[in-house]
Amino acid sequence: MRKSEVLAAESVACLNKALCHLKDIWEEIGIPEDQRLQRTNVVKNHIKGLLDMMITEEESLRTRLLSSIEACRKQLDTLCLELQLPPFEEERSVTVLQQEKEIRTQVEVLVKERTQRMQQLKALTERDQDLCDTLCSDPYALDPNAVPSLEQLDGFRQRIASQTTEKERRHAEFVGIKRQIILCMDDLDQLPETSFEKDVVCEDQEAFCLSKDNIASLKLLLGQLEERKAENQAVCEAHREKIQELWDRLQVPQEERELFSEHMVASKKKNLDALEAEGRRLMELKRLNMRNVTEAIRSEIAGLWEKCFFSSDQQQAFVPYFSNDFTEELLGLHEAEILRLKQHYEEHKELFEGVHSWEESWRLFLELEEKATDPSRFTNRGGNLLKEEKQKAELHKSLPKLEKKLKAQIDAWEQDQAREFLVNGQKFLQFVEEQWELHHIKKENEKLERQLKKSKQIEVDMLYGTAVRTPTKRRFLGTTTPSKTRKFNGTTSSLSSANSNSTVRSAYGGTVCHSPSRPALSVNKVPSVRTPGRSKPPLAGLQERNKENMGQVTGLGVPLQSARPLQGH
Repeated sequence: MRKSEVLAAESVACLNKALCHLKDIWEEIGIPEDQRLQRTNVVKNHIKGLLDMMITEEESLRTRLLSSIEACRKQLDTLCLELQLPPFEEERSVTVLQQEKEIRTQVEVLVKERTQRMQQLKALTERDQDLCDTLCSDPYALDPNAVPSLEQLDGFRQRIASQTTEKERRHAEFVGIKRQIILCMDDLDQLPETSFEKDVVCEDQEAFCLSKDNIASLKLLLGQLEERKAENQAVCEAHREKIQELWDRLQVPQEERELFSEHMVASKKKNLDALEAEGRRLMELKRLNMRNVTEAIRSEIAGLWEKCFFSSDQQQAFVPYFSNDFTEELLGLHEAEILRLKQHYEEHKELFEGVHSWEESWRLFLELEEKATDPSRFTNRGGNLLKEEKQKAELHKSLPKLEKKLKAQIDAWEQDQAREFLVNGQKFLQFVEEQWELHHIKKENEKLERQLKKSKQIEVDMLYGTAVRTPTKRRFLGTTTPSKTRKFNGTTSSLSSANSNSTVRSAYGGTVCHSPSRPALSVNKVPSVRTPGRSKPPLAGLQERNKENMGQVTGLGVPLQSARPLQGH
């Protein structure tokens, strides 16, 4: 039995005991029956009213609980819908009180969740609006009055993070471009003119709208300023070159040049003005010193003729070079000619430098060949002999490669210019072939001279009875065997053409290309000489056979620089 039922039974017992007690009192007092009935009715009505009031209160409580349950159910459904949560499932077999408490607690939790989400949405919306104002972008598409889902809040946070990163990137880009714009304006001595330029240069960095259009406009403005700056630099550089040229021609003192050194480096507006003024001053001096300037230009022209390997005929073709009537017209002709020569040299600089490089390599090769015939070099213990032999071997290997490269360049030059590449009126490649042929002939003649010398010695020994000394065989470094007539570009090079070209640069200064078909230099041992018997000494016969060859190598050592340079023109 429940405690409540025990208490109810006790309540009934108390009520019965109280009524019995009242009955005893009434009998003792002697209250009549009708009054007893009346008094008992009062007691009943009092107890009944009290119980009815209590029942009413409890029924009211039950009604409130049921109403609360119904209201909480509706609110719970709405919250689950707003928060995009599944419907709340109630527990079965519970009392009304437990059910109401459970539903009400769940409503409180969801209300708190809803409040937190709305607060987060509000903060994210405010942050997004600030970023949109700075970046001039559209706000995030999310209803600020609706409760967002957790996925929507995560997406919003990612959007905020992305926008923040983009803002930092654009801000860094803006700061860098702004710094460059300020530097360019400073170099150009220019102040902000348009409202956009003023916004960029003068306003606070944080207040500038970092929209894509503004960033693009910034880049465009910077490009325009840099273009103007580059134009100023190009103009200043042209003025500097002209001023330096006039300084050299007018022989302006170094002290005077140093006073102007500040403007020879910077390219600001004031530097440009100073350069223009100096140019006008020097042009006036040039007009007053026409003869000296013209002669200075002639010296430069002569140097370019030498670099470009111009022949005498080509030099003579520029008639104003030999005129003594120093006028502005003559000076103008000289200036135009030197510009043409400079342009011509720059266009074919690689070819001309390659020719000069061959000249130096050939000259050094011949010097080492000459040293190879010097007996005193074997007494040198400093290691120079080994170095010279190694250097000569490297030159002997590199010269054909250089000649092959020059041949390809000359072929391209001739195809482009539609004329032959000449050195003092002679084909350059033919000149190279002749240098090698002359070198081979010289080596062969030296070999014959040694044989004649040995024959003479043997003849003297035989004639006077001197003991015959067996000659020690020795390898002559650099000795070569004569090669067949070399062919280059389909033409055969002969010795007769070499003899007729007395004005061409010799091997010591020449600039040549090597045909790949030229056989490499080989090293031969000195042929053995048979001991003469009673027959005629071989001296006279050898001298007769060598006479012609000795005459052909007479002009081998003439420097190539004595002749005028290449005709690359």
